Amino acid sequence: MADRFDAQDLARAVTAGVLQPGQDQALLDFLRQQPPERASFQLAHVAYYFGALLIMGAMGWLLTEAWMSIGDSALLLVALSYIGLLTLVGKAMHRSGHIIPGGLLAAVAVSIVPLAVFALERLTGFWPMDDSQGDYQNYYRYVQGGWLLMEVAAVVAGLLMLRLVPFPFIVMPMAIALWFMSMDLTEWVYGDGFSWDQRREVSLWFGLGLLLVCVWIDGRSRHDYAFWGYLAGLAAFWGGLTLMDSGSEWGKAMYCLINLGLMTVALLLRRPVFMVFGALGVAAYLGYLSYEVFEDSLLFPLVVSLIGIAIIALGLFYQKHRERLSHALRTLLPAAMVEFLPGLRR
Repeated sequence: MADRFDAQDLARAVTAGVLQPGQDQALLDFLRQQPPERASFQLAHVAYYFGALLIMGAMGWLLTEAWMSIGDSALLLVALSYIGLLTLVGKAMHRSGHIIPGGLLAAVAVSIVPLAVFALERLTGFWPMDDSQGDYQNYYRYVQGGWLLMEVAAVVAGLLMLRLVPFPFIVMPMAIALWFMSMDLTEWVYGDGFSWDQRREVSLWFGLGLLLVCVWIDGRSRHDYAFWGYLAGLAAFWGGLTLMDSGSEWGKAMYCLINLGLMTVALLLRRPVFMVFGALGVAAYLGYLSYEVFEDSLLFPLVVSLIGIAIIALGLFYQKHRERLSHALRTLLPAAMVEFLPGLRR
């Protein structure tokens, strides 16, 4: 951040009376202490993230059956080697000032932890499922209670990694593990004969709990650790809510009201991701109403188009007035609740 300003710029601010004498050097020292890559987004950053996602894919859902045939000992050795090397290089890069690539390598290391636990469970005989379910690719495809230890290990490894390399993207593999956990817990809660309705119910309540935890941690650090947790929590909560079939007009209206509530939460927390999910839900409900009213009518595409235009207009209005609206909503809440909400401006 400091490379955007120099001592001459701040000296001119002192001359203009914007800063008091002596404040220019103090401000410059403060800016130089900030992570140099935190606030900028460059083409190189796209390459960093894309490369990290490729490694995650290669050692995750793209891992072929051939890797299962090399043996559990070799698989564990490869996974631990990846984790150790990526952690060491990521920590070194982060310490040397390469914040983004170093943090991404650390996040990749966390994403490989489930593979190491998978191999260790099979090697030690603690594998809770039969061999027909022993393909690691199935971890990303099917709901099974036997994956829970792998998911818990990924979350714990992520928490430890955050202490070593404080970088928000490390929360991403943790959030994915938590999202998977919300589905795999269904088998533990209801047994082998769980239904889709039960799975949706567990996903909904798990997502709501995760969102409350993220509200608590949001704003308590200069790093934005809550974003990926919000995303995973919303995916679990909103996904479970949307897939529920109420079968009644009252239930569908309640669905719309809950999504309007998510849009209100976006203003309170200053988090656009809530606005995105809420707007999608409201648009789905309005689309349903339009189809019921204008079924087999030439007006149906027109009405849906108008809904799309209204959503875009809502986004523009939110972008322009979100701080004013957020402040107005917070003034209506009890002081204790306002103190609990994140205080950072987004």
